[in-house]
Amino acid sequence: MYSLLSRRESTKFGDGHRRRSRIFEKHVEKETYARRDLTIFVDADACPVKQEIFSLARQYNVESVFVSSYSHFSHDQPMQWVYVDAEKEAVDLYIVNHAKAGDVVVTQDVGLASMLVHRNIYVVSPRGNVYTEEEMGHRLYVRYLHAKQRRQGVYAKGMKRFSAEERQTFRKSFEKILSKLAGK
Repeated sequence: MYSLLSRRESTKFGDGHRRRSRIFEKHVEKETYARRDLTIFVDADACPVKQEIFSLARQYNVESVFVSSYSHFSHDQPMQWVYVDAEKEAVDLYIVNHAKAGDVVVTQDVGLASMLVHRNIYVVSPRGNVYTEEEMGHRLYVRYLHAKQRRQGVYAKGMKRFSAEERQTFRKSFEKILSKLAGK
């Protein structure tokens, strides 16, 4: 049940003028709304461990949100999906705007990870690497060097094929984070 309350109050702004503003409050009955303190956000466009995330999130009773662009739309997924525009950084912007301290984000984007770790958000790559604030400077520098080489026409081989061992490493790292946050 939602009720909208409004009251007028005078607020002094930085320019010295007083203006009236409305304050809206949303009241929610406890019986109809189960608050979840932890959400898992997944940069799902090219994530190879969606099924592992989904099963562990269900095991720990944690909400998981898979964020993808419309160009990767699929009807076959049982998970909770949020689709955003196909713009270059639309998925990243959605996650940055919705993740809060204590949440978990799964991404292989170092730039996105660097924006999140300093906000006390747990960030893990699909290969099981847990990003920390201390190492972000080095990771961003390596990313910069690789981009610089690509602009000069030097291309590396790329990432190796995703292996079952890396899938297991991810599962262990991810479960360790979830168990720590769940207090188990």
